Amino acid sequence: MADKKQIQLEYRMNTMPKVLYYRLVNPGGLAEWFADEVEQSGNIFTFQWDDNFQKAELLQKKENVFVRFRWMDDLTRKTFFEFRIAVLDLTGEVALLITDFVEDDEKVSTIEQWNYSMSRLRHTLGL
Repeated sequence: MADKKQIQLEYRMNTMPKVLYYRLVNPGGLAEWFADEVEQSGNIFTFQWDDNFQKAELLQKKENVFVRFRWMDDLTRKTFFEFRIAVLDLTGEVALLITDFVEDDEKVSTIEQWNYSMSRLRHTLGL
């Protein structure tokens, strides 16, 4: 298995951090844009897309700032995916920063998937 490389993506979101944070950490909020269905049991989230299920462990969170998960089936324990809310100094705009880890041959498709997910998130937020 090839080493995964970290990627960081930034998406401007014209909303308040509190509104955005709810959709990053709660099963109901995540099901609005990230997966078809999301269930939570303790720190374990089960994401469903069609007939595919994937579990992730909630590693860390800070209210209205960030949420970090790790896929349970990822053998590389140094990898994670993170949603971080940033308020940009110059403009005061809210940005969602996504950190993910991908193999080289999956980079383009992963970025396309995040772009698609962000368009769903913006739609859910009415942006």
